[in-house]
Amino acid sequence: MFGDDHTIPLVLINVLGLAGIVIWHIQGCERPTGRLTVQILFFAGMSLVLYLGGIAPHQPDDAYAEGLTALLSKSARILWWTHLAWTVIGFIHIYVRLNRKPQEAHLILDMAVAAIYLGVALSVMGFVFGLPIATLVTTSGVVALILGLALQNTLGDVFSGIALTLGKAYAIGDWVQLSDGTAGRVTETNWRSTNLLTGLNNIVVLPNSLLAKQSLTSLSRPDESHLITLGVRFTAGQRPRIVEGAMRSVLEASTRIVKEPPPAVALKGIDAKAIEVELQFRVASLATGTSARNEIIDLIHDRCEASGLSLAEPA
Repeated sequence: MFGDDHTIPLVLINVLGLAGIVIWHIQGCERPTGRLTVQILFFAGMSLVLYLGGIAPHQPDDAYAEGLTALLSKSARILWWTHLAWTVIGFIHIYVRLNRKPQEAHLILDMAVAAIYLGVALSVMGFVFGLPIATLVTTSGVVALILGLALQNTLGDVFSGIALTLGKAYAIGDWVQLSDGTAGRVTETNWRSTNLLTGLNNIVVLPNSLLAKQSLTSLSRPDESHLITLGVRFTAGQRPRIVEGAMRSVLEASTRIVKEPPPAVALKGIDAKAIEVELQFRVASLATGTSARNEIIDLIHDRCEASGLSLAEPA
């Protein structure tokens, strides 16, 4: 369509590429769908001009070694590869948003974006500037080996974070408890660490490599409800059946515990001094556990006064 002269298509590609960058920035981060639409339209337009002009972006343009046309040729190819990277990254961002897991997947997303930019950078150096990609990759491998040895601990945290993300051991907002006793709500995960908000309203920063080595209990799965047990001792002179009925009425009177599944009263044991009872009940979330336990203890005190039940001394 354009004949053998590539000047016009090269100018068009540069104009489209620069206009796409300007409009892409005008869209803003708040409109990811609009940004992706702009990226697709301008990338498609640039690709169409390349095709009609008979220009291959993956091949160096030896016909123009110097002058303005050579500059236009290189800039057009750089812009095309850049828009290709942005279009692919835009699709990945939309995919993550549609799955409604932008925070959980940001480690994998960052790796994908880094891989795309690295591939585009190597493509530009090889296809646009004609540099030997094999030599660059070999040199990059040596540099990566040196950096890997120098950053062993940091890389351990990074890959542990990736493994934890892929394994879906937890999600942002989950309550978790570690084997060392640390417990809290997951507020942030990044390349190097995971942040937990404890019940004391403190932030605990755990390196991902340390987190990966511990057994982890999720207190938010399969749901947020949490089982609480409360042991009570009554003097042995009272009938266990009466004690059980009194404690069951305590659980029924509570307004801060979950009624489905129903709470239970377990008679754990009896001896010459005491009847041991365990109250088993669930709360809507771990955050409401303390207030629910306080209410149950207060109700036990009132029920003991009303029924004439006597508490036994500690074992």
